[in-house]
Amino acid sequence: MVKLTVAVAAVLVTVAGCGSSSGATPGAPEQRTLTVLAAASLTESFGALEKTFEAEHAGVDVKISFQGSSALAQQIVNGAQADVFASADEVNMKKVTDAGLAAGTPEIFATNQLTIAMPPGNPKKITSLADLAKDGVIVVVCAPQVPCGSAAQKVEQAAGVTVRPKSEEQDVKAVLTKVSAGEADAGLVYLTDVNSAGGKVTGVDFPEAAKAINKYPIAVVKDAPQAELAKAFVELVRGEAGRAELTKVGFRIP
Repeated sequence: MVKLTVAVAAVLVTVAGCGSSSGATPGAPEQRTLTVLAAASLTESFGALEKTFEAEHAGVDVKISFQGSSALAQQIVNGAQADVFASADEVNMKKVTDAGLAAGTPEIFATNQLTIAMPPGNPKKITSLADLAKDGVIVVVCAPQVPCGSAAQKVEQAAGVTVRPKSEEQDVKAVLTKVSAGEADAGLVYLTDVNSAGGKVTGVDFPEAAKAINKYPIAVVKDAPQAELAKAFVELVRGEAGRAELTKVGFRIP
């Protein structure tokens, strides 16, 4: 009888061990990934909203790709899978809508405008857009197809100024990086980029910037793998929490 009891106990221990070794956690939330393609100028704001969204949606991992809007729009047109697209202008969003790749009508959630970024101390004593055209001033801007580059062309035309940049970058953060690293005396970036740079650059506003206000649209991508989560993320961006993060760095809410 003793031997039988021991044998039964051994079987029970073995069965229990098999159940516990499966690694499954009863009641654990389903693991899902939300893919967001966002303009580089949204890095700080959307980075904060990423954490908020993940905290509110158990099991969700938000993956955000921050690049120039023109590059992101082209990726979507070329078939890249994504759930949400947030552009720094309407022109690049239109590339996506014209291709029939947006689910519904994009919504404008913020506006932004250019400013001049210089290294701390402003060694070239730049005070206006016209100063960027002076001899000996090294300037970097965004490439024309990028929203910040298109805006730069508009403000130059408005001011009657021709800037000859040393380089044209693929997104606004690349311009900011060159200025903060001392590789350029000045760069045309967004007001929000200077505000979020943590003192690595200083900024000078100029009146012509009002001639090129960028409107930021956001949309759920057609056939998004996580369509419901995508809608929820758009709602977060357009809601109170989103507005708070955006205005914190200087975006304006339409």
